[in-house]
Amino acid sequence: MTTNAQDSIVLLGDSITQDGWSPYGFAQRLANAYVRKLDVINRGMSGYNTDWIIPIFEQSFAKQHDQQHLPKVRLLTIWLGANDAALPPSGQHVPLDRYASNLAQLVQLVASPSSPYHAPHTKLLLITPPPLNSHQWRVTLRQDDPPKELDRTFEVTAEYAERVRRVGTEVGVPVVDVWTCVWDAAGHVEERLSEYLYDGLHLNENGYALAYEEIIKAINDNYPELHYEKLQPVFKLWDHINPQNPGADLQKRNIFPA
Repeated sequence: MTTNAQDSIVLLGDSITQDGWSPYGFAQRLANAYVRKLDVINRGMSGYNTDWIIPIFEQSFAKQHDQQHLPKVRLLTIWLGANDAALPPSGQHVPLDRYASNLAQLVQLVASPSSPYHAPHTKLLLITPPPLNSHQWRVTLRQDDPPKELDRTFEVTAEYAERVRRVGTEVGVPVVDVWTCVWDAAGHVEERLSEYLYDGLHLNENGYALAYEEIIKAINDNYPELHYEKLQPVFKLWDHINPQNPGADLQKRNIFPA
């Protein structure tokens, strides 16, 4: 990050976050909504679980004493669990209790004053994994060469989503419940989840649209000062510039109170 960059929203997660840069993804939608106000940085790591993402966080986030003259992360979303919920002996599997501990650790790395990564200006959102369509995912795995056996289930993924809700309550961080949102949209019928998942695991355009709306709602409900409609552009709009003396009007401005 350079000193002339804007403050940012950082998206930390697995392939569901990484794919958010697709033309219909939630990250693309966020970048469009926050254009000229906050940069959207995607730190989605396909295939990663919470064990593996913690070192990525530590390498991707400047320590607090290094941040004085750098742009600030105003919002961090943590969206993991789809891989942690893989069944053993999968190398992606993280036991439920350790998954919860990892999520809490990620929160405390930002929120705890004793953490070298403490950032009191950074707001947090935890996001549940979406429900798994085991019927659709089984078909996807059988198309591999060689074919693979089912390595995730609807029921286990639901347990990981529930643990995100519990961790959010315990650490005082709002939870974006994508699991419930998508499950409700599918009418509580697992086979209908194919309307929101392109392969049984990953969200399609409809699923990302639901996730985006839930994230924006959570921002508005919990951090209204960060809603894109409440923020001014970092650089003035063209019709606010004095064409006879534009210099001062072209300077970067801090859109957050000191």
